[in-house]
Amino acid sequence: MLFLRFAEVGAHILSGNVFEPRALDELIPGWRDDESCPVKTRVESDDFKFLLNETTAVPLPVPPMLHNDGNYIISLGQLCRWLGEKAEDMGVEVIPAYPAARLLVEDGNVKGVITSDMGVDKEGKPKDSFMLGAEVRGKQTVLAEGCRGNCSEEAMETFNLREHADPQTYGLGLKEVWRVNDPENHPAFRPGHVQHSLGWPLPQDTYGGSFLYCMEPDLVLIGFVVGLDYPNPYMSPY
Repeated sequence: MLFLRFAEVGAHILSGNVFEPRALDELIPGWRDDESCPVKTRVESDDFKFLLNETTAVPLPVPPMLHNDGNYIISLGQLCRWLGEKAEDMGVEVIPAYPAARLLVEDGNVKGVITSDMGVDKEGKPKDSFMLGAEVRGKQTVLAEGCRGNCSEEAMETFNLREHADPQTYGLGLKEVWRVNDPENHPAFRPGHVQHSLGWPLPQDTYGGSFLYCMEPDLVLIGFVVGLDYPNPYMSPY
């Protein structure tokens, strides 16, 4: 079973992404021949720039971790929806808008999950339509909630998973999708091009940078990330 917090697979996955396809090669070997697969735009070029100001940039060598040979520029939402269809074809039961809320732990082992109570008001009190969350048991329980999901937090606390682990780092990421009108008339738009940058508009004492991915046929996936340790409390990453 697959429990979803939202109405459909991929509804909460909004960002563009540079995707390394090794896992997909292992899971679905023939995906490249599947016309329905949304992984289409292969990375053709990488840039890394230090922005001096609004109009001037200095090209830098691309660090090894930013080399994208063999990778693809994709919409994560589209990929998740496609994978959800594949999972259902294989017999996985997808249950939307019915999220797992707590772990079911017995004798020091995870036995499954307890779903969210339904029919509660904004203060968490039962309404006339109240329905208690259900216990769902399984041989394996996989948590795929993102970085700080409720069940993942519970697992970290219950089993002391953060012991001897590096401290987590946090940042604010702002992402948009732009559509380019008449791509043929915009020579700067190159499908398959990936650009990362640092520098302007951030001051030298602030960690962060931007990314820009050009995806077929006419989309630019653009984002800006700032570390949450920025020293100026009046700075607005937005």
